[in-house]
Amino acid sequence: MTILAKENLLLFSATRYIRAAEGVEVIVGDIKKAKDIIQLAEKSPSVKRFFPSEYGTDIEHGPESATEIPHQQKLKVRAALKETSKLEYTYVVTGPYADAIEPAIFSPCSAAPEIGSFDVKTKSAVLIGDGTGKISFTTPSEYVTPLMLQGTPLTGRSVGKLVVKALLHPEQCENKALKVNSFTTTGNEIMAEFEKQCGGDKWSINYTSNEELRNLEKDAWANKHLMAPIFTLRRIWNEGGTLYERQRAD
Repeated sequence: MTILAKENLLLFSATRYIRAAEGVEVIVGDIKKAKDIIQLAEKSPSVKRFFPSEYGTDIEHGPESATEIPHQQKLKVRAALKETSKLEYTYVVTGPYADAIEPAIFSPCSAAPEIGSFDVKTKSAVLIGDGTGKISFTTPSEYVTPLMLQGTPLTGRSVGKLVVKALLHPEQCENKALKVNSFTTTGNEIMAEFEKQCGGDKWSINYTSNEELRNLEKDAWANKHLMAPIFTLRRIWNEGGTLYERQRAD
């Protein structure tokens, strides 16, 4: 357990054996243990707020969001939080991470390159659609990654910094989803940046249509592919599931 200095905020992942410490006001916890945390918080005289560790795709972006398989656990947690009369809550929606490891978009995605990939070793890539679809990314790391395009405005360089600011300004975040991104780009722009930073040579590029991606996703779930959730997330991102008219809390 770690207590933030001067703010009396406790951050931990809940297990069935954890008991809230006296004086704790806010819990930033594990989405998988969210129900345990909610039960714990309801019994605590001091806990007032809960940040479930969503940190991913917007599960209420549109009408189809409610039926997406990877969203179900988070939707159950949100429903449970809305039922509690005591606990305030804040969700942090980040979309895909730009500096995540494989099978992230900026990687070879060797287990399923057909869903979108960039392979520096072979100088080859697979783009979704025609490469012009926009996707917003977030960086959890302290600094901007080299592949962020120069001149692109940044609205959030660090998920950690966003969470801390949200903790310090509860009046602006009460019972809301904070939607943040660091930059928005396209497959073609990412491709151009890879070519630029890898010596200027043109890469070999293949394309997977949006329809093909949907079919690949269906097959992945039908065959119980370990990456089936990633197939779904890639499809959501490429269909505009990370885009908003403006970034705000709602």
